[in-house]
Amino acid sequence: MKKIIASAVGLMLVGGVAVTTAQAVESQFGGYWRTRFTYSDNMGTKEAATANSKADNDTGSWYRTDARTRLYYTAKFNDDFKFVNKFEFNTNWGNTNNNADFGGGGVGADGKGNFRIKNSYADFTLGMLNSKVGIQGNTLARGFLFADDFSGVVEQINLDGTQDSGTRIQFGYMAVSNDGTNITQGGDSNIYFISPYFDVNDKIRLNPHASLLYESGTDTSIYWTGIDADLTFDAFSAWVTTAYNGGEVNNNDISAYLVAAGAEAGIVHGQAFYATGDKSDPEVRNSGDIDQFQSMPGQSYYWSEIMGLGTFDQNASSGSPADKIANIAAFNVGVTLMPADKMTLTLDAWYAFLDRDNADGEDQLGLEFDGKLSYKLMDNLNADLIAAYLIADDATGDDDVFEGGLQLSLKF
Repeated sequence: MKKIIASAVGLMLVGGVAVTTAQAVESQFGGYWRTRFTYSDNMGTKEAATANSKADNDTGSWYRTDARTRLYYTAKFNDDFKFVNKFEFNTNWGNTNNNADFGGGGVGADGKGNFRIKNSYADFTLGMLNSKVGIQGNTLARGFLFADDFSGVVEQINLDGTQDSGTRIQFGYMAVSNDGTNITQGGDSNIYFISPYFDVNDKIRLNPHASLLYESGTDTSIYWTGIDADLTFDAFSAWVTTAYNGGEVNNNDISAYLVAAGAEAGIVHGQAFYATGDKSDPEVRNSGDIDQFQSMPGQSYYWSEIMGLGTFDQNASSGSPADKIANIAAFNVGVTLMPADKMTLTLDAWYAFLDRDNADGEDQLGLEFDGKLSYKLMDNLNADLIAAYLIADDATGDDDVFEGGLQLSLKF
């Protein structure tokens, strides 16, 4: 790990010096660090507990301490051209397998499998057209469709001349799986999307979107189309997301949809979402239409701490789709308080159920209560104390679920 970090920083510095000799370049550095101390009880199966901790396998309890470091380097040549890079290192404390994905946390700390290139892309603007080419991140429909990093191209036409406001049209291509040896063999899977933004005024923004997942050489062609709306007023703010899901998988037609909405007024906030499940009889499902909302590769919408991954995002409770929103309805209400200077307390309640019964004929996931106390220890350093309790219903299991822990994080 020490050698990898040193090499990464060295390459960034050498690259910056080399470019500087050719022309003036502004080197911009940044980063993020976190360490999380987590305990969970009855979160998932015994197998999941065994794979993720040293804790008692009989109860499904586990504990873990993990760490993440991200280093950012951007070479800014001018206001219209920059080269963006983000690197990531992860480890679990005490993980002595230096070649594992989260290894290198034991004595010596020389992990080899922790380094990731999260982003590495060129960002340049020619006239009204901004282009991002390379490994980058993007979000579609607030994450209900996509929120992840990918390799590809994102173009944005800034009709009003600004990058983040006014009228602009974003479109692009995201490589999902390109494993075919030639174009006629098939096996390639890509996402194509278009996502224009319209600022009606300073209070209303509309964002229609359309996406296509196409797999060459197969009978898979899935599309999503819908709209996001954001409303911001003095007394409250609100948002709405809709998506219709159609297409074909293995000669089966898809007809599904998702709706979501949220609002905030003063200290009170809430949201709800619903994504259809498959209504077909299990015996004839493969020969009939597909009614379950299909998760696009890269879909990720975090919601509650236990059922929806939340801050610790290692496991979700049994039976929940976690951040892959499909076959579920969920409802939330909460409050955000500031009991003291530099301190924020957030309290939430969530209720969720499956749209279609699981294999045991159950659909109720349960009622969850979340609490998060955040405190700014000093500039750039924050502490989050989190506790969550799920009153489990039949689709989750017999035992209630608890998750709690402490997170320290900094940004610069």
